[in-house]
Amino acid sequence: MAELKTVARPYAKAVFEVAKEQGQITEWADMLSILAAVTVEPKLKQALKNSAFSAEEKANALADVCAEVATEQGKAFLLTLAVNKRLSLLPMISVLFLQFKLNFEKAVNVEFTSAFELTAEQTQALAASLAKKLDRTVNLTSETDASLLGGVVIRTGDLIIDGSVRGKLAKLAEAINS
Repeated sequence: MAELKTVARPYAKAVFEVAKEQGQITEWADMLSILAAVTVEPKLKQALKNSAFSAEEKANALADVCAEVATEQGKAFLLTLAVNKRLSLLPMISVLFLQFKLNFEKAVNVEFTSAFELTAEQTQALAASLAKKLDRTVNLTSETDASLLGGVVIRTGDLIIDGSVRGKLAKLAEAINS
C-alpha cells in the first residue's frame, strides 16, 4: 500500500498544481473521483490491463467512458498515465488529490461516532470546538453506535480520539492483564 501511495503522489501533486493554477480544483477533484470509480469496475479494469490495447487506446477508452467530465487536459493526463502504465493508480491519485485539496482549503474531514444521537446544537458545538482546536474548517459526518455504551469516538486522518466507555473499558482490561 505504501508503495502505491509513493508512486501515485508525484502524479497527484502535479495535477493538483495544474488545477490550482487554473482555479479548477473542484472540477479536477470531481473528474478524478469519477475516473477512479470507473477504473475499479472489473470489466474496464481487465481491459486496461490488456496488453493488446495501446496506451492511447486505453486512455481514449477511459476518456470516452467519462466524456461528461473529462476535459482536454484530463485526457492528456490519462494519456500520460497510460504511457507510463499507471492508469491503475487513479484511485490513489484521487485520494491524494482530495487530501491536497483539503489542506489547501484548510479543511478537514472528521468522522464522529457517539453512543447516542446528538442534537443539532451539540453537533454544531462539537464542530466549532474541533475547528478551533484543529485550526481548520471541519466537515463533520456523524453516526450512532450503541456498542460504544457511552461517550464518543472522533476520527480525522491518522488522529483518533476515543472517549467511549467501550474504549476506556478496553484500556482498563489491558492494564489489569499487564
